[in-house]
Amino acid sequence: MPVRPSERYCMALSFPSWSKPSSRVKRNGIPFIYGTSFRLSRGLDVLSETTAKRQPRADARRNLHALLDAAMEVFATSGVDAPIRDIAEKAGVGVGTLYRHFPQRSDLIVAVFRKEVDACAAAASTMAEQYEPGEALERWLNRFIEFVAAKRGLSAALHSGDPAYDPLPTYLMEHLAPAASRLLQAAATEGVVRSDVEPSDLLMAVAHLCSPDGEGGITEASRRMVSLLIDGIRYNARGRP
Repeated sequence: MPVRPSERYCMALSFPSWSKPSSRVKRNGIPFIYGTSFRLSRGLDVLSETTAKRQPRADARRNLHALLDAAMEVFATSGVDAPIRDIAEKAGVGVGTLYRHFPQRSDLIVAVFRKEVDACAAAASTMAEQYEPGEALERWLNRFIEFVAAKRGLSAALHSGDPAYDPLPTYLMEHLAPAASRLLQAAATEGVVRSDVEPSDLLMAVAHLCSPDGEGGITEASRRMVSLLIDGIRYNARGRP
Protein backbone atom coordinates (compact mmCIF):
# COMPACT_ATOMS: atom_id res chain seq x y z
CA MET A 1 0.00 0.00 0.00
CA PRO A 2 1.50 3.39 -0.93
CA VAL A 3 2.44 5.67 1.94
CA ARG A 4 0.49 8.90 2.19
CA PRO A 5 2.71 11.99 1.83
CA SER A 6 1.78 13.16 5.30
CA GLU A 7 2.95 9.88 6.82
CA ARG A 8 6.49 10.47 5.60
CA TYR A 9 6.94 13.09 8.28
CA CYS A 10 6.14 10.67 11.08
CA MET A 11 8.13 7.64 12.11
CA ALA A 12 6.59 4.42 13.32
CA LEU A 13 5.85 4.22 17.01
CA SER A 14 6.45 0.74 18.33
CA PHE A 15 6.10 0.08 22.04
CA PRO A 16 3.83 -1.59 24.55
CA SER A 17 1.13 0.51 26.13
CA TRP A 18 0.79 0.76 29.87
CA SER A 19 -2.42 0.89 31.73
CA LYS A 20 -3.65 1.28 35.23
CA PRO A 21 -7.16 0.03 35.89
CA SER A 22 -9.36 2.62 37.46
CA SER A 23 -12.82 1.78 38.70
CA ARG A 24 -13.35 4.49 41.29
CA VAL A 25 -16.78 4.42 42.89
CA LYS A 26 -16.05 7.17 45.41
CA ARG A 27 -14.31 10.51 45.53
CA ASN A 28 -13.45 11.71 49.02
CA GLY A 29 -15.92 9.22 50.36
CA ILE A 30 -18.77 10.50 48.17
CA PRO A 31 -20.46 7.84 45.99
CA PHE A 32 -20.43 8.29 42.23
CA ILE A 33 -23.63 7.66 40.30
CA TYR A 34 -23.24 7.60 36.52
CA GLY A 35 -20.30 9.99 36.62
CA THR A 36 -21.97 12.48 38.99
CA SER A 37 -21.11 13.13 42.63
CA PHE A 38 -23.91 13.94 45.07
CA ARG A 39 -23.37 15.38 48.55
CA LEU A 40 -26.17 16.24 50.95
CA SER A 41 -25.56 18.80 53.69
CA ARG A 42 -27.66 21.95 53.98
CA GLY A 43 -28.45 21.61 50.35
CA LEU A 44 -27.63 19.47 47.32
CA ASP A 45 -24.27 19.85 45.60
CA VAL A 46 -23.92 18.25 42.21
CA LEU A 47 -20.56 18.06 40.43
CA SER A 48 -20.34 16.66 36.95
CA GLU A 49 -17.03 14.93 36.11
CA THR A 50 -17.28 16.40 32.62
CA THR A 51 -17.48 19.93 34.02
CA ALA A 52 -14.51 19.25 36.26
CA LYS A 53 -12.48 18.09 33.29
CA ARG A 54 -13.37 21.20 31.31
CA GLN A 55 -12.09 23.41 34.12
CA PRO A 56 -8.94 21.79 35.56
CA ARG A 57 -7.32 23.38 38.56
CA ALA A 58 -4.26 25.53 38.05
CA ASP A 59 -2.03 22.92 39.69
CA ALA A 60 -3.47 20.21 37.43
CA ARG A 61 -2.65 22.32 34.37
CA ARG A 62 0.88 22.87 35.66
CA ASN A 63 1.30 19.14 36.21
CA LEU A 64 0.05 18.41 32.71
CA HIS A 65 2.46 20.84 31.08
CA ALA A 66 5.32 19.57 33.23
CA LEU A 67 4.58 15.98 32.24
CA LEU A 68 4.49 16.78 28.54
CA ASP A 69 7.75 18.74 28.69
CA ALA A 70 9.43 16.01 30.74
CA ALA A 71 8.17 13.26 28.42
CA MET A 72 9.54 15.08 25.38
CA GLU A 73 12.98 15.35 26.98
CA VAL A 74 13.03 11.74 28.15
CA PHE A 75 11.78 10.41 24.82
CA ALA A 76 14.45 12.41 23.00
CA THR A 77 17.26 10.85 25.01
CA SER A 78 15.92 7.43 26.05
CA GLY A 79 13.19 6.61 23.53
CA VAL A 80 9.51 6.04 24.04
CA ASP A 81 10.10 2.88 26.04
CA ALA A 82 11.70 4.90 28.84
CA PRO A 83 10.42 4.03 32.34
CA ILE A 84 7.46 6.15 33.30
CA ARG A 85 9.07 6.79 36.69
CA ASP A 86 11.81 8.74 34.89
CA ILE A 87 9.21 10.98 33.28
CA ALA A 88 7.33 11.52 36.53
CA GLU A 89 10.52 12.34 38.43
CA LYS A 90 11.66 14.84 35.81
CA ALA A 91 8.23 16.47 35.91
CA GLY A 92 8.31 16.63 39.70
CA VAL A 93 5.09 14.66 40.14
CA GLY A 94 4.12 11.22 41.34
CA VAL A 95 3.60 8.26 39.05
CA GLY A 96 -0.06 8.26 40.03
CA THR A 97 -0.43 11.78 38.64
CA LEU A 98 1.02 10.63 35.34
CA TYR A 99 -1.43 7.72 35.20
CA ARG A 100 -4.38 9.98 35.94
CA HIS A 101 -3.53 12.21 33.00
CA PHE A 102 -2.38 9.44 30.65
CA PRO A 103 -3.77 5.97 31.42
CA GLN A 104 -2.03 4.49 28.36
CA ARG A 105 1.49 5.12 27.06
CA SER A 106 -0.03 5.92 23.68
CA ASP A 107 -2.09 8.70 25.30
CA LEU A 108 1.10 10.40 26.45
CA ILE A 109 2.89 10.02 23.11
CA VAL A 110 -0.07 11.40 21.16
CA ALA A 111 -0.30 14.36 23.56
CA VAL A 112 3.42 15.09 23.23
CA PHE A 113 3.26 14.91 19.45
CA ARG A 114 0.28 17.24 19.24
CA LYS A 115 1.86 19.69 21.66
CA GLU A 116 4.96 19.90 19.47
CA VAL A 117 2.88 20.37 16.32
CA ASP A 118 0.80 23.10 17.95
CA ALA A 119 3.88 24.94 19.19
CA CYS A 120 5.52 24.83 15.78
CA ALA A 121 2.37 26.08 14.04
CA ALA A 122 1.94 28.89 16.57
CA ALA A 123 5.54 29.97 16.01
CA ALA A 124 4.71 30.73 12.37
CA SER A 125 2.17 33.39 13.37
CA THR A 126 4.53 34.87 15.93
CA MET A 127 7.38 35.14 13.46
CA ALA A 128 5.16 36.60 10.77
CA GLU A 129 4.29 39.42 13.16
CA GLN A 130 7.85 40.08 14.28
CA TYR A 131 9.90 39.82 11.09
CA GLU A 132 9.90 40.66 7.42
CA PRO A 133 8.39 37.86 5.26
CA GLY A 134 11.67 36.40 4.04
CA GLU A 135 13.26 36.35 7.48
CA ALA A 136 10.08 35.02 9.07
CA LEU A 137 10.06 32.08 6.67
CA GLU A 138 13.72 31.27 7.29
CA ARG A 139 13.36 31.49 11.06
CA TRP A 140 10.28 29.30 11.00
CA LEU A 141 11.96 26.64 8.88
CA ASN A 142 14.72 26.54 11.46
CA ARG A 143 12.02 26.18 14.10
CA PHE A 144 10.60 23.31 12.05
CA ILE A 145 14.02 21.66 12.25
CA GLU A 146 13.63 21.63 16.03
CA PHE A 147 10.25 19.98 15.61
CA VAL A 148 11.79 17.30 13.39
CA ALA A 149 14.40 16.63 16.08
CA ALA A 150 11.71 16.38 18.74
CA LYS A 151 9.64 14.02 16.61
CA ARG A 152 12.60 11.73 16.08
CA GLY A 153 12.69 11.36 19.86
CA LEU A 154 9.27 9.73 19.69
CA SER A 155 11.13 6.97 17.94
CA ALA A 156 9.43 6.07 14.93
CA ALA A 157 6.20 4.60 14.32
CA LEU A 158 2.98 5.50 12.93
CA HIS A 159 3.35 2.24 11.04
CA SER A 160 3.32 0.12 14.18
CA GLY A 161 -0.29 -0.76 13.50
CA ASP A 162 -1.51 0.89 16.69
CA PRO A 163 -4.68 2.78 15.71
CA ALA A 164 -3.99 5.37 18.41
CA TYR A 165 -1.45 6.98 16.06
CA ASP A 166 -3.47 6.88 12.85
CA PRO A 167 -4.71 10.49 13.11
CA LEU A 168 -1.23 11.99 13.69
CA PRO A 169 -0.05 12.41 10.07
CA THR A 170 -3.27 14.22 9.21
CA TYR A 171 -3.02 16.34 12.35
CA LEU A 172 0.51 17.35 11.39
CA MET A 173 -0.39 18.35 7.84
CA GLU A 174 -3.56 20.18 8.83
CA HIS A 175 -1.54 22.43 11.14
CA LEU A 176 1.92 22.80 9.62
CA ALA A 177 1.15 22.92 5.89
CA PRO A 178 -1.13 25.99 6.29
CA ALA A 179 1.48 27.63 8.51
CA ALA A 180 4.15 27.10 5.85
CA SER A 181 1.77 28.23 3.12
CA ARG A 182 1.05 31.57 4.78
CA LEU A 183 4.73 32.31 5.23
CA LEU A 184 5.55 31.26 1.67
CA GLN A 185 2.78 33.39 0.19
CA ALA A 186 3.88 36.44 2.13
CA ALA A 187 7.51 35.96 1.09
CA ALA A 188 6.55 35.35 -2.54
CA THR A 189 4.41 38.50 -2.58
CA GLU A 190 7.48 40.43 -1.42
CA GLY A 191 9.49 38.82 -4.20
CA VAL A 192 12.00 37.18 -1.88
CA VAL A 193 11.18 33.53 -2.64
CA ARG A 194 9.85 31.67 -5.65
CA SER A 195 6.09 31.58 -6.01
CA ASP A 196 5.93 27.97 -7.20
CA VAL A 197 7.01 26.28 -3.96
CA GLU A 198 4.52 23.81 -2.55
CA PRO A 199 4.33 23.93 1.27
CA SER A 200 4.22 20.14 1.61
CA ASP A 201 7.23 19.76 -0.70
CA LEU A 202 9.21 22.24 1.34
CA LEU A 203 8.40 20.57 4.64
CA MET A 204 9.23 17.15 3.26
CA ALA A 205 12.54 18.39 1.84
CA VAL A 206 13.57 19.92 5.16
CA ALA A 207 12.58 16.77 7.06
CA HIS A 208 14.59 14.55 4.72
CA LEU A 209 17.68 16.74 5.08
CA CYS A 210 17.67 16.50 8.87
CA SER A 211 19.88 13.82 10.42
CA PRO A 212 19.87 13.23 14.19
CA ASP A 213 23.04 14.04 16.12
CA GLY A 214 22.52 11.28 18.69
CA GLU A 215 21.74 13.75 21.48
CA GLY A 216 18.17 14.62 20.60
CA GLY A 217 19.12 17.31 18.09
CA ILE A 218 20.06 17.77 14.45
CA THR A 219 23.59 17.72 13.02
CA GLU A 220 25.27 20.94 11.94
CA ALA A 221 25.65 19.45 8.45
CA SER A 222 21.87 19.12 8.30
CA ARG A 223 21.43 22.75 9.24
CA ARG A 224 23.85 23.82 6.50
CA MET A 225 21.93 21.78 3.92
CA VAL A 226 18.64 23.33 5.00
CA SER A 227 20.28 26.75 4.63
CA LEU A 228 21.25 25.82 1.07
CA LEU A 229 17.67 24.73 0.41
CA ILE A 230 16.38 28.10 1.61
CA ASP A 231 18.85 29.85 -0.70
CA GLY A 232 17.51 27.68 -3.52
CA ILE A 233 13.92 28.86 -3.14
CA ARG A 234 15.17 32.44 -3.19
CA TYR A 235 16.96 32.00 -6.51
CA ASN A 236 15.47 34.07 -9.34
CA ALA A 237 12.47 34.84 -7.14
CA ARG A 238 11.69 38.16 -8.82
CA GLY A 239 12.12 36.70 -12.28
CA ARG A 240 9.28 34.19 -11.86
CA PRO A 241 5.58 34.89 -12.26
